[in-house]
Amino acid sequence: MAQEPLDQTFLLGLVGHSARLASSGIRPLFAQRMADHDLRQAEFAVLSLLDANPGISQKRLADAINVSPPNMAAVLARLLERGLVRRERQPADQRMQILLLTPAGTRLYRKAAATALDLDQEATAMLAPAERRELLRLLKKVNEAQGALQGQGT
Repeated sequence: MAQEPLDQTFLLGLVGHSARLASSGIRPLFAQRMADHDLRQAEFAVLSLLDANPGISQKRLADAINVSPPNMAAVLARLLERGLVRRERQPADQRMQILLLTPAGTRLYRKAAATALDLDQEATAMLAPAERRELLRLLKKVNEAQGALQGQGT
């Protein structure tokens, strides 16, 4: 006997719940596809940020992807061990270290980014291009507001 569908009107009207449901469908696929590149989600994010922002600090990386300093250290240790990232002293302030992609890191990132873009297109194929842009714009707006709210709590 078929069951009646559950009334989820209230839950699906909550942005956080709907965003979590959408994410929970995409995240396992992302992990599966990144496994082909031997990358975890946080590692991919670090490679992406270093590609776009060469020479940033470990703290800025951790803040950007919302990872605690100990967890960021573990992520970086794996990337450093694999020869994908390197540390250098900042030329302007030798006390500070910066992070850069190695040539191998850049090559791997380019392949992984193409994989991520393919998955992103598949996951949003039901949206028209304008709808996809609007979704990203609104998510960015919510994320920026959350960042501002968290900053007020400190």
